[in-house]
Amino acid sequence: MASPGPVRQNGALIADQYLVDAGRMLPAVGGLAACGAADQLSGRTDLMAIRLDRSLPPRPRAFQALLTPIDSLLTPLAYGTAGDACYAICVAPPGPSILSRKRPWPEAELLDCVLRPAAHVLEHLHERGMTHRGIRPDNAFQTAPGQPIVLGSAWTAPPAMSQPVLFEPPYSAMCLPSGRGDGSIADDVYALGVLLLCLAIGRTPLAQLDDSAILRRKLELGTYAALAGDERLPPIIGDLVRGMLAEDPEHRPTPTLLRDPASARGRRVAARPPRRAQRPIVLGSGEAWNARSLAYALAIEPDQGLNALRANHVEQWLRRGLGDAQLATRVEELVRHRNLDMSPNDVDGEAALVMRAIAVLDPLAPLCWRGLALWPDGIGTALAAAQASKPDAVVPLEEIILREEAGNWAAARAERCDATVMRVEARQQHSWLQQRGEGSGVPRLAYLLNPMMPCASPLVDGHWVARLADLLPALEETASHVDRRQGEPIDTQLAAFIAARLERRMDNDLSVQSGGAMGATCLAQLRVLAQLQSRLHPRPLPGVAAWLAARAGPVLATWRNRERRAAVEERLRALTQAGYLAPMLQVLEDPAGRSADMRDAHEAVRQLEQIDAELAQIVGGAPGRAVMAVRLGQEIAAGLGLTAMATVLAVAALG
Repeated sequence: MASPGPVRQNGALIADQYLVDAGRMLPAVGGLAACGAADQLSGRTDLMAIRLDRSLPPRPRAFQALLTPIDSLLTPLAYGTAGDACYAICVAPPGPSILSRKRPWPEAELLDCVLRPAAHVLEHLHERGMTHRGIRPDNAFQTAPGQPIVLGSAWTAPPAMSQPVLFEPPYSAMCLPSGRGDGSIADDVYALGVLLLCLAIGRTPLAQLDDSAILRRKLELGTYAALAGDERLPPIIGDLVRGMLAEDPEHRPTPTLLRDPASARGRRVAARPPRRAQRPIVLGSGEAWNARSLAYALAIEPDQGLNALRANHVEQWLRRGLGDAQLATRVEELVRHRNLDMSPNDVDGEAALVMRAIAVLDPLAPLCWRGLALWPDGIGTALAAAQASKPDAVVPLEEIILREEAGNWAAARAERCDATVMRVEARQQHSWLQQRGEGSGVPRLAYLLNPMMPCASPLVDGHWVARLADLLPALEETASHVDRRQGEPIDTQLAAFIAARLERRMDNDLSVQSGGAMGATCLAQLRVLAQLQSRLHPRPLPGVAAWLAARAGPVLATWRNRERRAAVEERLRALTQAGYLAPMLQVLEDPAGRSADMRDAHEAVRQLEQIDAELAQIVGGAPGRAVMAVRLGQEIAAGLGLTAMATVLAVAALG
């Protein structure tokens, strides 16, 4: 990530080169707000800055894989932070989006100005292991009619996050927008096919239907039949689009093949239309006419689907209505095995049964769990978005990870993915989620899976902290106005952020926060922040130091000797003003001083015990001394009496 640059009066400087002009707003790009930018080194002003969304992590690989520009694509030049904002810098669109052209495009222009330049972009993206996932009319731009289009940015948010259902294959459109994953280059070919169809007819098909209706129509009829209908497309475009909209991504032409439309047209793979039943199966509020639409119905209404599976309605319809005995047998075996393995109250097992049934009915479908659909490589971005705006989705996502359902789902469709790799990744996420302590759980996993996601702690509100190097300066500013005696300098989100960005040897210190005594918590936080300062920010932090010193009362109270405690307090006060945390930690821990303090305390305890013993002995001998005193008193009284009597007798005799 580019280092944050200084903020100037007329804008923020990104990567010490690009000046953001927040006052010059541009049309939204890729679904995010954009403003003007200028290159301070070359003087270029045809740039734009796209402001990133905190809860929608960008695609980190794009900022490395796309450093070398690609013709006809708006690639990122740099990105960096300025205060509470983060901007991605790229070349501004060369003209308006092609959404502004309402008339049908001629076939020659579609081939030369849309298909070939877009195929060129996809070919280069595929070579770099990337996908675009943002091909649609409002994200494709053209300088003037007759000029090649330029595909817009698609890296500043999760893949396909802003894609309409119309431009996504059904297996992606049914997912959470934030959980669609990177997909494959075949998904971009599909979106490009929809774009060609829209431009060829001069309008957006199925505009009168909502997303759910569009998705159902695609599943029941197939995408080409659902979108093209009775439209008359130019011959070459019609043949190309039919292949590009194939339901199976393996049947779609590659970008390399699309660069030669004649060859692509001649090598179109024929695919059988989906088998349609003579009568539908009613599930919940909808009807299903084929296996794929039935799988979708199970995904969106899992409770109704579970009842239908348990009552064998699905198996019977597959066998009698659809006439697919092989598929019916597989579903029947799946239900029977789950009934044998599950206890009556195994709610998670019921959800797993529905998930596996969907995978059997439609191997192209994503992972479906309790009404939620996503691709496993979209779990990270789905977690980030859910924490910010959809908390109800966090629980099923957490269940998917804890039960390693991504691996189980992959095993149910092993012919479509590498089940071994998926199981390893699912096990790794499970282990991350199971780690205990305040810096663990879902927040930590979200930071681990999204390396460019900023810290969500309110302690750094007003700052974009996506790197550990940015954390301490933000905390230093927070320390100037926070009530230091009411809150800790590391809260749950900060602990999770630090744990995700640091190596494992800091886990013990971070886990102390959740269950340790106040003194132990203070020392653990001081130890963590001192290491961050020594590694990443070797400059004074007087505010953070004062914050930690204000929380150090319980640690100081563990010093027994008053004089030594006063000396420690004095040294801590001096070091706090200097702003360096490691010396503060040394003073509070001070093994030699602690040993001497413990020896003195033990000696004081020994002396106190000796005094207590003497006092106890004195108290224990009191009855014996009382008897002795009475006896001595009696003897003395008798002696005095005899002496007095003798004296009286002597006086009388002499008298």
